[in-house]
Amino acid sequence: MRKKPKEVPVKPGKSYARFILTAVLILVVGYFLITKYLDNRPKEVNKNNTTNTTPRTEMPEPQFKKQGELSFISAKDKKEIRKIDIEIADSDSSRMMGLMFRKSMDDTKGMLFIFDKAEQHSFWMKNTVMSLDIIFINENNEIVKIHKHTKPFSTESLPSIKPSMYVVEVQAGFTDKYGIKDGDKINFTKQ
Repeated sequence: MRKKPKEVPVKPGKSYARFILTAVLILVVGYFLITKYLDNRPKEVNKNNTTNTTPRTEMPEPQFKKQGELSFISAKDKKEIRKIDIEIADSDSSRMMGLMFRKSMDDTKGMLFIFDKAEQHSFWMKNTVMSLDIIFINENNEIVKIHKHTKPFSTESLPSIKPSMYVVEVQAGFTDKYGIKDGDKINFTKQ
């Protein structure tokens, strides 16, 4: 006759503790893998041995395409203040891209965003390398809000405050340089 094997009593908490320990270990390893490989802010060490977390712009810089002209008109005397060449953003994809990844633009150029209807709009500077003046314009072509010297790469919301149908983006300092202010108007033509 064979002997019945001796039964070893299983402590109920022991297998549960192993499960918890394994789960915690998986979570910790997963966290480090995700933060190491999926962080979209590459870190570079500069010559001062400090870390730079500014996002890279790995896309090739888009080139300006003249699609029309835009004039800023003084509210005071109705005279033209400044005329610029414009690139037009009038589709969802072109409005979403805007001036992202552009490294520079002189004060003879800008981008005109055209929306289907006047409502409150808000812009941000994510993936935008250069500082801009962002000018919100209502359906009567009147400037209702200007955000000056915006911060590159910022995700801060820059709202129109009032309903706007158009937005013009120009290089930072443009509105101060030419004295453009709320109440002035625009006229534009498409090519």
